[in-house]
Amino acid sequence: MIIHHLAFRTADLGRLERFYVDVLGLVVTRRSERSVWLDAGGTILMLERAEPGEPEARPGTMELVAFGASDGMKERLTTAGVAFEDRTAYSLYFRDPDGRRLGISSYPELLA
Repeated sequence: MIIHHLAFRTADLGRLERFYVDVLGLVVTRRSERSVWLDAGGTILMLERAEPGEPEARPGTMELVAFGASDGMKERLTTAGVAFEDRTAYSLYFRDPDGRRLGISSYPELLA
């Protein structure tokens, strides 16, 4: 079994798209007024416009989506002003603009 897609709901679709495209480097594969679909290594990441009154991502949640780290990703995040909140020998953890916990991981190589 593989993961077909993930769906992140947001009040600010443009801001979230800019983060995932400009900062993380994901590629837009489909766009409509209500959603943007991104290629996350063969899995679709759907950014979807939230309905008015829909709950936001839970602040401080420790739930996580981790992406495979690519060359230069740590520097790219740092240049974009992304704050790292934790790290292990193989992963760096940070938040997207809506407060979702994300990570970049590389195993067995250590992140520089």
